[in-house]
Formats: sequence, structure tokens, C-alpha cells
Amino acid sequence: MATNPVNQPIDNLASPAFHVRNLPIYGDTILSPMDGVSNWPFRALCCGLGSAMSYTEFVRAEAILQGQKVVAKKLTYEESERPVVFQIYGDNPDLIVEAALRIRDLGPDVIDLNMGCPAKSVANRGAGVGMMRTPLKIARTFRKLTAALDIPVTGKMRLGWEDCKTYKLVARIVEENGGALIALHGRTKEQGYGGYADWDAIAEVKAAVNIPVIGNGDIRTVADIKRMKDYTGCDGVMIGRVAMANPWIFSGLDRDQVTPEQVRAFMHEHLDRNIQFYGEVDGQRLFRKYVAQYLMLKILTREERKNILSKKPREEFLSVLEEVAFTFSEIRT
Repeated sequence: MATNPVNQPIDNLASPAFHVRNLPIYGDTILSPMDGVSNWPFRALCCGLGSAMSYTEFVRAEAILQGQKVVAKKLTYEESERPVVFQIYGDNPDLIVEAALRIRDLGPDVIDLNMGCPAKSVANRGAGVGMMRTPLKIARTFRKLTAALDIPVTGKMRLGWEDCKTYKLVARIVEENGGALIALHGRTKEQGYGGYADWDAIAEVKAAVNIPVIGNGDIRTVADIKRMKDYTGCDGVMIGRVAMANPWIFSGLDRDQVTPEQVRAFMHEHLDRNIQFYGEVDGQRLFRKYVAQYLMLKILTREERKNILSKKPREEFLSVLEEVAFTFSEIRT
């Protein structure tokens, strides 16, 4: 049984919400894989709060094959996170398969192909959402991956590009070539993370395939989770940027329901894990982007924000966080 950072047990559901091939998934809310965000410290904490699958940050196939140090960091996980999903990306089917076989030895439960990253450095070279312009390449990649691996292979994608919305075709291709699950972010490459997510498209994909479909986009509150599932029929919901400000959404809490004590406990645990994982200097530096979300720093002045986010020893840093958390609780009440 997992526990959250305030030591409250989180019981598994009595029965799985859905299966990824033969793998049962207990729960219908999942932290979205996000580069520079869903690292081990944050991801493991979200898992403790109830995120049902643990997706790593994506790793480039070539980086795996070259043995780059960043790969080990990005693919670090703990047993309590299972089921663990390793996400990879690339534009060459053979290299993707070779990389997947290499990391299979690290013991993931699932390997996921990223077909959704809209970053120019990824998409413009034919990887991420760039793959959605080449459905035949996606077919070859999934056919090779599912033949070579003994664990489920899944795909996360977008709608495609404004002039090339291939999401329904790609969804069918993934299923027909052995894919076990599709996660769909209801935005195009050009939208990035702006505008509105197209939930109708998620519903279309769910109706078009017989494998589980995870919806992604515009989940801001607990009520939105049920609303998306009811509207689209999707099997689960993936939550991205909102989880940075409210990881407690995986426990069924909206941000205004989270107590200052829960915020303090979570921040302490997260900072400790970051320092353990990255070292004192990098751990604190990388933690600051989460602090800005946890403490909702928009309510503070520029100087107050600067003081919080400036470099300082751990104990001094925690003292400042405590003071701001107290101030935040006073404002709320």
C-alpha cells in the first residue's frame, strides 16, 4: 500500500479501471509525462497521491544507444510506482526498437512511444508530433516494437498538425499493429498548450478503437475528470500542467481544499527527494519551479518572489517557504 507525504494510506480500488493488455490499472487519473517535470521525485510523490501509472520523462532513442548519462536519471523509478511506463521518442523505427530493447532490461511494465511533443527541436525532425505526418512510419515502428518486446507498447499523441490531422488514422494504426493503449492530447502541434482541447476528437478515437484511450487536455478540477470521461467515454484521464500546482488532484482534491499543512508536508518531502536525487545545488534549483506553483506566488510581490526563488542553504530556504505558506494560509482564511 502506498502512502502520501502526510502519511495517509491510499487504498487501491477493488477492481481495475482498465487493462493495458494483461496489466491491470487501478485508478483513472494519471500524471502526464512532461519533460523536466515528471522526474522521479515529483512523479513518485504523485504516484503516492494516486496517479495510476508512472510515466517517465521522454528519452531520445539515440541518447539511449549512446549511453548518455541523462538516460539513467530520466529512467530512474522505485518499485512502489508500478506500473512504470518508459517513454521514448525518435524518427527512425529501427533505432527506436533497438533503444526499446536496451531499456527493457531495466524492468519497465510498458514502453510508450511519444508522438505528441510539439517542440520544434523534436517535431521538425520528424519525431514527437512530427511522426503524425508519416503514418506508415508509425505503422512500421509499432509493428517492429510489438514483435520485439514482451511487454505492452503504447502511444501518446496529439491531433496532428492544423493541415494534417491524422489522429483517427494513427489511432487505428497503433491498434492494428499491436499497440495496447492510446493517450490523446486534444490539441494540434500549432496549439502547443494554448487554446481549448478538442474533447470531441478524444470521443472519436475512443469510438474508433477497442484498446483503452486516455484523454488529455483541459483538466483543471476534480469535476473535469468525470466530465471528460462522461463526454468522451475515455478509460482514464491524463493531467499535465495543473498537477504542478495541485498534485493533490490525484487524491480527489481541488487546490482550494488542500490545507497549508498538506502543502508544507509535500514541499518538505519533495525538496528532500530532489536534493537526494540531484544533489544540494541542482536539487534546490530544480525544485524552485514547483515552489512557484505550490505557493501560488502570483499573490506575492516581485521582491517576495525573488527572495523565495533565490539560492540559499536548505534550512534557510525551508524557513522562507514556511513563512510564505503561513502567509498564504492567512490570506485564504
